[in-house]
Amino acid sequence: MFDEASIYNLIPTEEEKKIKQPRYNSKFRDNVKQEYVSGRGDHKTMGQAKVPVPTTDGFLKKRAKDIILPRDLPPDEQFKYPDEARRRPQVPKREDQPLMGLKSSKNFITTNAVQNITSVPKQPEKIYVDTRGGHKNMLVPSGLEPLYTNKKDFGETPKYLTKRKEEMQKAQEEYDAYVAEHFRRGAMKSLSPEERAAILKGLKQNWEEIHDQYQGLSVVPDTAPKKNRKERMEAEMKQLERDIETVEKHKIIYISH
Repeated sequence: MFDEASIYNLIPTEEEKKIKQPRYNSKFRDNVKQEYVSGRGDHKTMGQAKVPVPTTDGFLKKRAKDIILPRDLPPDEQFKYPDEARRRPQVPKREDQPLMGLKSSKNFITTNAVQNITSVPKQPEKIYVDTRGGHKNMLVPSGLEPLYTNKKDFGETPKYLTKRKEEMQKAQEEYDAYVAEHFRRGAMKSLSPEERAAILKGLKQNWEEIHDQYQGLSVVPDTAPKKNRKERMEAEMKQLERDIETVEKHKIIYISH
């Protein structure tokens, strides 16, 4: 921490002076200083040191400090509104005399009286009150007013139903004419009630026989032949059911040769 004791330390030595580098000066220093000073004006920040007090007769007016030259002023022109053509005429003055040339022989009092006597009184609006405080609502859009029953065409058959009925009647007439034509040529005949009953009885017997055989099948068709037989019998029974329904639905059945 301390230097070792030596006799040479007693000899005074000269201090070495450090040589400083010259300070850097930008070549734009003068330009920056000039621009900084040129943007400022005299007495703009704090004002003048001594300002004379203005007198009462020298008060400022609007645009008093602005120097307006005669050449800067607009030319003197008479003011006109942009919509001058659409503006209403001015109210006549007291001393103006109205035109007395236009006269009418109409008696406005009698005309108004006759018009009021012959006019139909206005019907009050239909309302209903739903609160104790008297809250009003319109009656017509509420659904409480019977609108459809008061229509002129209420209860009449709609036009589309009448048209459909006429079309069905026309189709039936064409079908009857077609059947009559085939009967005349002998190409078609109708089944008698006995034949119809016999056919219906035979269809029901066939269904019962297949149904009895179907009941005798095993519950689980474990082989392919059993499965095919079961499906075939189900299809036959469904076909017989459709035939029975068709015969029972139509009282008259036509057969073509």
